[in-house]
Amino acid sequence: MLADEVDYVIGVDTHRDQHTLAVVVAPTGAVLAQTVVLASARGYADALCFAEKHARGVRAWAIEGAGHYGAGLARYLGERGETVLEVGRHARGERRLRGKDDPLDAIRAARTGLTAETLTLPRSGERQDALRVLLLARRSAVDARRQALVQLRSVIVTAPECLREELRRLPTTPLVRRCSRFRRSHTRTPDELATVLALRSLARRIEAATEEANELEREIIGHVRALVPELLNESGVGPIVAAQLIVSWSHRDRVRSEAAFARLAGVAPLPASSGQTIRHRLSRGGDRQLNRALHTVILHRRQHDAATRSYIARRVSEGKTAREATRVLKRYLARHLYRVMQNATPLTT
Repeated sequence: MLADEVDYVIGVDTHRDQHTLAVVVAPTGAVLAQTVVLASARGYADALCFAEKHARGVRAWAIEGAGHYGAGLARYLGERGETVLEVGRHARGERRLRGKDDPLDAIRAARTGLTAETLTLPRSGERQDALRVLLLARRSAVDARRQALVQLRSVIVTAPECLREELRRLPTTPLVRRCSRFRRSHTRTPDELATVLALRSLARRIEAATEEANELEREIIGHVRALVPELLNESGVGPIVAAQLIVSWSHRDRVRSEAAFARLAGVAPLPASSGQTIRHRLSRGGDRQLNRALHTVILHRRQHDAATRSYIARRVSEGKTAREATRVLKRYLARHLYRVMQNATPLTT
């Protein structure tokens, strides 16, 4: 545990404009000092001065939200040789029981770091951070495209008969292309003109979002090839899945073992036995985007990989359901992909 390795832990409860710090003595868990600093370069310097004053021995920082509001502070401290750990936010149930208060949350962060058996380092690396923001932007573009496409088809359902008959049987790509080329015409009735303008607007939105997503994907591929190109050789792992794997994994030894990576992905089996029934289920926690990436790979392999289909068939013949067999596969996949990333030789960092 961290308590055996340091003299002090500085817990940090992070927010957009300011961070609350609490120095906790490792051997006793006693609170030594507290302060509030700005979430800015000057505030980060003040935080380090505060630590130099009240925690002069071996110390570590336990930061809540080190990947979001606390990213700037974590980066600042890491560049200056400080030991920085990421701790999760406390569950809502615990906050309801014990209250919500920034100084209390900072103390809880420090004590959580002290007692944690698994120490998580914050994500780091310029390319990893680039992948994170590119994935965020692409996900937004894909969602916008999906929503506009649903709206487009909804408008067609209620469109005047002349338009509906023309458009209803077209596949998606020709449909979007046709709608985006509609022209304003005074020969149309008011309801036809309004429908045409709505269809054109939605179709052009779909085209713009598609082009935006494709451009972002091209950027993502370059970063993936520079960091862990071996992932792209794995069956079912495309550039988007590979990027999510890298963002969650971040860098070598951030996640201490393949078991910890499986837990992070929410695919570590949990006992769910009762009476004479002995079974396991997967965790519903963890990084859900990482879990989704693993699930995407399994879905691809179930369709295109003979070995995967054979494995599922064998486990079903042994009495497991197809869903349970898939859960086992996700655990195996997490182990394999973790080892691929740990053993990768990046072209650049």
